[in-house]
Amino acid sequence: MPLEVAQVLEKLGRNIEGLGLNNWQLRTLSAVGRCRTSALGGHIDACDGCGNISISYNSCRNRHCPKCQGRNREDWIRARHGELLPVPYFHVVFTLPDGINALAMQEPKLVYGVLFETAWATLKTFGKNKEIQSGMIAVLHTWGQNLSLHPHLHCIVPGGGVTRDGHWKNIRTDGSFLFPVKALSKVFRAKYCGTLKAKSPNNYAKIRQQLWQKPWVVFAKKPFGSAKSVVEYLGRYTHKIAISNHRILRIDDQSVTFDYKDYRQNGIKKEMMLSHGEFIRRFALHILPKRFVKIRHYGFLSSTWKRKKLKNLQQSLHVIVVEKREKTPLPRKCSCCRTGNLHTILVFDGRGPPANYIGISQKQVPHQN
Repeated sequence: MPLEVAQVLEKLGRNIEGLGLNNWQLRTLSAVGRCRTSALGGHIDACDGCGNISISYNSCRNRHCPKCQGRNREDWIRARHGELLPVPYFHVVFTLPDGINALAMQEPKLVYGVLFETAWATLKTFGKNKEIQSGMIAVLHTWGQNLSLHPHLHCIVPGGGVTRDGHWKNIRTDGSFLFPVKALSKVFRAKYCGTLKAKSPNNYAKIRQQLWQKPWVVFAKKPFGSAKSVVEYLGRYTHKIAISNHRILRIDDQSVTFDYKDYRQNGIKKEMMLSHGEFIRRFALHILPKRFVKIRHYGFLSSTWKRKKLKNLQQSLHVIVVEKREKTPLPRKCSCCRTGNLHTILVFDGRGPPANYIGISQKQVPHQN
């Protein structure tokens, strides 16, 4: 049976109250712990082929849950395919220094909000210097491989932009980086510090020295091979969470062991053992504030711009746009005979399935409701 974050929560039990977590973090962890269990209710399906009856429990659908991200990711990728342009795209990463971590734990909305704002302001400035309107899709990650706090943005940035008269203009055609990364890094740091100082002068004063004593890093990769590969690549990042269940190797009565890549040693894979409490404390570091938007679109990739002008831009670049079709749900196949289709015959709430159904089927189909 695969190991899960939910099992660590079960082992920790009431001891979670001693971790100093806030109410929102506790509510999120409660949802993760109850996901696909009878506590959330579910439904009973019957196969029209072999007659097998199976019980399925509902998903929590929380964006921090390791079991609930697959469908969201696929839906997001499908939506982006219709917006692609036949232009170079770059992967750019904006990273905050570790000197800001303490403030990020106290004021995550402030720290992460300023990160989005100033990463875009930086790229927008460089675009203006080229007399174009730039665009960016940015995804927030807050973790390192060992679950430490490591806030950074993964951004997909087209290698050009839109001119004032609505035409496309390439910045790079020779395969080199989008903009000079050293210059990007300096401007990003200046904009971040300036914005943080304006929004929260007291907090800025406390960490000013840590923010300026080391160079900041903006990382940029060479352009992708095709526009389609851009979305597939970014799809790996959009609905990732701090740790996926498959990385958990062992859980015993005292500790959790998981694997991670040590990028200081060329990405070599290692193992880390933590107590239940420390594992969940680190996991909770990456629970975002309520309603905080972690995927954002800017410039000519923003929703407003795309609604008004995207079709015209695609036509000027000779893009053949495939009209979106309404999704038709596919029949759910029976896991017993694998040929028959499943039909829901009963829905139940958190009190669990009726007694006369319990034990009828040994198979529980863990699909999302």
